[in-house]
Amino acid sequence: MHFTADDLRRAADLVYSQMDPTPQYAWPQLADRLGCEVWVKHENHTPIGAFKVRGGITFIDWLTRTHPDMRGICTATRGNHGQSQARAATAAGLRAVIYAPHGNSVEKNAAMRAFGAELIEFGEDFDTARIEAVRVAEEQGLAVVPPFHAELVRGVATYALELFDAAPDLDAVYVPIGCGSGICGTILARDALGLKTEVIGVVSAGAQCAKLSVEAGRPVETNSARTFADGMAVRVPVKEAFDIYSRGASRIVSVTDAEVAEAIRAYYTDIHNLAEGAGAAALAALMQDRAAMAGRKVGVILSGGNIDAGWFADVLRGGVPEV
Repeated sequence: MHFTADDLRRAADLVYSQMDPTPQYAWPQLADRLGCEVWVKHENHTPIGAFKVRGGITFIDWLTRTHPDMRGICTATRGNHGQSQARAATAAGLRAVIYAPHGNSVEKNAAMRAFGAELIEFGEDFDTARIEAVRVAEEQGLAVVPPFHAELVRGVATYALELFDAAPDLDAVYVPIGCGSGICGTILARDALGLKTEVIGVVSAGAQCAKLSVEAGRPVETNSARTFADGMAVRVPVKEAFDIYSRGASRIVSVTDAEVAEAIRAYYTDIHNLAEGAGAAALAALMQDRAAMAGRKVGVILSGGNIDAGWFADVLRGGVPEV
């Protein structure tokens, strides 16, 4: 997969037909905390509160142009991808059948339904729900929206384009990894712009398939993916994404749920922004790397702010949500 700068700017024009660019700020409060210049990319400020909205816009635009007779989509999600696809598909007049695992975020489920999703809970984790979504799509003649696709990544990469346009001299940027569209979009945008920024991937210690895959030099599945950072709760790596981040990321680091909870508190205490688990993972990794990043100019992707109220209350009290 390869994008030119022009490819990304055309994608950005399409994205901006439905939303404004999100801000990126160098927050002095976080600089004081961490001893480096910290640029936060605020994907918690999109129309769905997460970066995935961008990929929904570009994917559904591509789908309606290339498959004009298609009547609907089917996909699996832990919440933000589902909101994105339901929002874009419904606006285009398509059905949006969305699968999520049992026990999924109550508030993300409600948001998906509000955006028009026909939401079905199935299986115990994302990867099980994904297999069922593919089966049902084939059975009902719906378009499968995979977790990773060139048109999704093209849209998602526009957040990195915005960040790099604003701060082209970043030394490093930390990006959470679920199925990989975010980190791959960041790598491809960096390369399209000819920049030297180090891209560092972040996984949950309870869902390390991307990190284990890079270390093994091949995709490695895990038996479970237990973390309250549900956007990173993936057991099965996506080969197409692995091919990009295994070459384009300088390293992959893991963060514990306790470290993620601490980063959520830091975001709220320092800059009064709400972060979900995956959304705080990049900051958690930077907090872990504080000594190595001292004095440098660093970006962190606040990829989403959709955390259930009960979990957020637990975190603010100093706790770590249990899953």
